[in-house]
Amino acid sequence: MFDNVLIVCHANVCRSPAAERLFRAWQRRRSRGASAFHSAGLRALDGDGMDPMMVRLLAERGVGGHEHCSRRLTRRLICDADLVLVTERRQVKQVEALAPTSRGKVHALGKWEDSDVPDPHGLDEAMYRDSLALIEHLVKGWLDRLC
Repeated sequence: MFDNVLIVCHANVCRSPAAERLFRAWQRRRSRGASAFHSAGLRALDGDGMDPMMVRLLAERGVGGHEHCSRRLTRRLICDADLVLVTERRQVKQVEALAPTSRGKVHALGKWEDSDVPDPHGLDEAMYRDSLALIEHLVKGWLDRLC
């Protein structure tokens, strides 16, 4: 069991906070485990809220996101995590470069599907919906393996 799971994307305003919220929601629905889920961004500005379109789409699923505040990824966050999931495969190397001792615990969210989660930030609603549907699918797959 992983006690502390960190999800990472670029700015921590769209994909990683959506995944964080979905992990929490689906873990509660399944009544499994007690993992803590957090998120951060490789290039995040501390304190930004979640993208309003993503907040709205999460709300359609009964998942909140208004209280999110972005934060920049740090070596400490990586070291404190038992598992780090990134939204794009290329981000594995970026995270490992920031914390070289993290090798082996950093994986793509889409690892089992051999896919990346496209960044919908600033694009049309259909792209957000597609990205969120993929995130939800990948989250369920990870929860099946984690719990």
